[in-house]
Amino acid sequence: MNEVHVSQISRELTLQPQQVSATAELLADGGTVPFISRYRKEATGGLDEVAITAIRDRLGQLAELDARRGAILQSLTERNLLTDELQAQIAGAETMARLEDIYLPYRPKRRTRGTIAREKGLEPLAELLFAQAADTDPQAAAEGFVDAEKDVNSVEEALAGARDIIAEWVNEDARAREQMRSLFARRASIKSEVVLTREEDAAKYRDYFDWSEPVTEAPSHRLLAMFRGEREGFLLLKLRPPEEEAQALLHGLFVQADNAAAAQVAEAAADGYRRLLSHSMETELRQELKHRADEESIRVFTANLRQLLLAAPLGQHSVLGLDPGFRTGAKLVCLDASGKLLHNETIYPTQSERMATQAADRVRELVQKFHIEAIAIGNGTASRETESFARGLALPGVQIVVVNESGASVYSASEVARAEFPDHDVTVRGAVSIGRRLQDPLAELVKIDPKSIGVGQYQHDVDQGDLKRGLDDVVLSCVNAVGVELNTASRELLAYVSGLGPKLAENVVKFRDEAGPFASRQDLTKVPRLGPKAFEQAAGFLRVRGGAHPLDASAVHPESYSVVAQMAGDLGVGIEDLMRDEGLRRKIKLERYVTDTVGLPTLTDIMAELAKPGRDPREQFEAFAFAEGVEKLEDLQPGMKLPGIVTNITKFGAFVDVGVHQDGLVHVSELADHFVSDPATAVKVAQQVQVTVLEVDLARQRIALSLRSHPGQARRQPRAEGDRRHPQGKPQQKRQEKPRQPKPEPIPQTALGRAFANLKLNDENR
Repeated sequence: MNEVHVSQISRELTLQPQQVSATAELLADGGTVPFISRYRKEATGGLDEVAITAIRDRLGQLAELDARRGAILQSLTERNLLTDELQAQIAGAETMARLEDIYLPYRPKRRTRGTIAREKGLEPLAELLFAQAADTDPQAAAEGFVDAEKDVNSVEEALAGARDIIAEWVNEDARAREQMRSLFARRASIKSEVVLTREEDAAKYRDYFDWSEPVTEAPSHRLLAMFRGEREGFLLLKLRPPEEEAQALLHGLFVQADNAAAAQVAEAAADGYRRLLSHSMETELRQELKHRADEESIRVFTANLRQLLLAAPLGQHSVLGLDPGFRTGAKLVCLDASGKLLHNETIYPTQSERMATQAADRVRELVQKFHIEAIAIGNGTASRETESFARGLALPGVQIVVVNESGASVYSASEVARAEFPDHDVTVRGAVSIGRRLQDPLAELVKIDPKSIGVGQYQHDVDQGDLKRGLDDVVLSCVNAVGVELNTASRELLAYVSGLGPKLAENVVKFRDEAGPFASRQDLTKVPRLGPKAFEQAAGFLRVRGGAHPLDASAVHPESYSVVAQMAGDLGVGIEDLMRDEGLRRKIKLERYVTDTVGLPTLTDIMAELAKPGRDPREQFEAFAFAEGVEKLEDLQPGMKLPGIVTNITKFGAFVDVGVHQDGLVHVSELADHFVSDPATAVKVAQQVQVTVLEVDLARQRIALSLRSHPGQARRQPRAEGDRRHPQGKPQQKRQEKPRQPKPEPIPQTALGRAFANLKLNDENR
């Protein structure tokens, strides 16, 4: 264990060194984040998944830093440049930026103006000028370096070459770079202009045609939008602090006198900033801003995904799934309580009165035949019409629920769906997915690439590796928090169980198909290639209902079965008695069962599980219905109050489905009666809400909604960051008026108008 890393991480995350050290050891031993968080609380001091993930990620970053440190030391050693002082500096570098600053003067260089000047023998002149001695006459000193054979034909050429060398020294000075990096971070502004030749094609970026704001105040979604506009060739971006402040910083560092030699140094430093250092610092700042924007966007995406995955399930009830359609009809499937496909056909409830009557008779027949308890209807084309048809059947005891079908088409065409239903086409698979989403959203959504579910923000613009890791972490966390039924879970769901992964999940399913249902958790050890370590990691998250051991259906880990048996034995009862009788559990003194490996945190968790074995942490399912008679955009009127479902959350607001086939936007300023800085604190994905319609734009297919008790009224409070103004309502910077060619109709410059501009940029990601 690297004690330096442990010490650094404990300082950065404000944790005890022993917590970091224990977590690092468990991770190195193959422990997963859910397992360590749930079953190793004594070792980590009760760290949660967030802290354990932060330690894991920081360890990875420090490992990359060490790898780069090693490569630099090897390079310097091979070129005989490594000194004790340089080695100490490299060893003490705590960030990649600091490490690269130290290495920069020694990095093998391409041919630059400075290296050309050195080749001409001008480095001694540069050193003489850089010393800034009072008796140094630059003109006289340069005369000795004029040499036609070396292509130094005049005093001015000699001085220019010397300044080129000094400019590179300024650029490579570690102290100057550190201070300039800080200045860029604190004082730089991002300035955006349109590429004039592409102004007509860049309409969706109109808000950024002539825009400027401090980088410290630019929110992630705006940065990603501008970076995308630049990448697509529509915008020109520049990120710089005030020129005079940057030049003053370098002047203070390098100009040490007031004489002719110092004037040469000042000129070289100014040139070094404009030609070298400013570009280098801007590149670093861009990378840092992009990284921060990526992190924020991924955070929003993962938070939305977690809420969606943990949406309340209907549970084990037989379901009739309907994938609506007009011309092609509605694809109908009947599923049993475990999600098994029993029947499929196509009905036509929206084409004619005769066909609607036939469809109604058929649905009533199937509901009775398969004991249907709920009807799940996809929210795509013809959804509201199909919902009206189903409700008109007045089926007693049958819930009718409209289900978000985002990503169902991706699943239906996937290898997973083809393997599951090789004899059925994509329409049947899609309807099955809709029905199963009602039964258990988590179990069905894990089969779909999270990026296709439609709850992200600018997901195609962020680092795809970081995005995948973040999404995988969330799915892993959700699956293990809920627990998995070993005898019914799909291969895709089992793959996210701690310690398993795709290959072992496949082995588990294959073993189950050949040998029959698992009788106990212990039977997992019979699965090929599932060894003790995988069993340790996975067993606690797998459930065997009606298994050989009463605790197999709970989250109590098999390693703790003996502790529960001891508790029951001390009371003279069986484990089943403890699980049934709260009075017996109250008699247990947990302190008596504390050992070197089992502490009070684990014992407390065990008692909670004995009270509610295998408890599902998700909320109770509540039926939801859209407003009757409001089925299309034209039905909406400002002032209407409607029920809706939150479908996505971004930094500038939340999207709500009100049943008109087009989500409406609740701008961050309309999310609550109080000031909201982060929409995720006000609403969550899949939440049922009551909204007020503010505005309907039929031409642009846009809906503005509000969750406030007095919608649309101004408030005396800071504006939200999505409003793109200073917190006190003052513009960040006066825009320069420039002659422009005639433009298309501008987007209204209101909070909602600007939010819809972000919506337009985000459309391709949804």
